Amino acid sequence: MLMDEISAVPSADAWLKAAKADAAASGCGMFLLHNGVVRRSAKARVRHGENEAKDVVGMRFSYDRDKTEAAIARTLALDGISIVRVWMNEGELRVGDDIMYVLIGGDIRPRVVDALQFLVGTLKEECVTETELY
Repeated sequence: MLMDEISAVPSADAWLKAAKADAAASGCGMFLLHNGVVRRSAKARVRHGENEAKDVVGMRFSYDRDKTEAAIARTLALDGISIVRVWMNEGELRVGDDIMYVLIGGDIRPRVVDALQFLVGTLKEECVTETELY
């Protein structure tokens, strides 16, 4: 499922239920769900150890739909991956708000873990724009 099919924040339970009912689910032995949220700690602090970084009160978040669709297609082409769903928020978000949901379904754990890592990494590196607000 691609982003444009859902506008509201998805329900993890509903997503899993729908994924398991999908015809492609018969080959899935595992599903993983990623839910990224806005955190108070600045990226500079948690990723680079800059302890003097200010706390975040929110972020501006947007994404490129075409690049996101391409990332989803590349993930679906990975060996053993049958189901990919992505939802991303947009606009000015506050601490605790959902940024994105990503669901991956596939045949075996190593492939599903790797696919989730690949897709979330690709989305963060190539598809989204995040500006922390202080």
